[in-house]
Amino acid sequence: MPQELRALAGDLSLAVVRMTRHLRGRRTSQVTLTQLSALATLARDGAMTPGTLAARERVQPPSMTRVVASLGDVGLVERMPHPTDGRQIIVSLSEAGRKVVEDEVNAREMWLTEQLRGLDAEQLATMRRAVDIMSAIVNESE
Repeated sequence: MPQELRALAGDLSLAVVRMTRHLRGRRTSQVTLTQLSALATLARDGAMTPGTLAARERVQPPSMTRVVASLGDVGLVERMPHPTDGRQIIVSLSEAGRKVVEDEVNAREMWLTEQLRGLDAEQLATMRRAVDIMSAIVNESE
């Protein structure tokens, strides 16, 4: 069984890499993947401090400070003073940032929806189960 699991792991890894390549090919903006991930987190979770954003993105705070600064420089995030801690700021998505996230999501989802359209009901059910399993694997490792 270990050899079968190893083969499955290799096949799954390759399929994920290839899927990622296809999804990245649908990118609509010039922001980096790190910047896009930070924008998507702000879109999903709302305004937060750079330190909280760094923790959610699993990067070091100095790295996130640079990401936030670069996103602020191009108007994709807004920085406001923290209401109770003068040493902190709160970062939120600007309207331009929200548009970047929406455009990126729409481009990927349009392509993937078209690919899924060619599958039958059984294949779609299998894909749903696979997504649930993959999500569980990722969530358990966090």
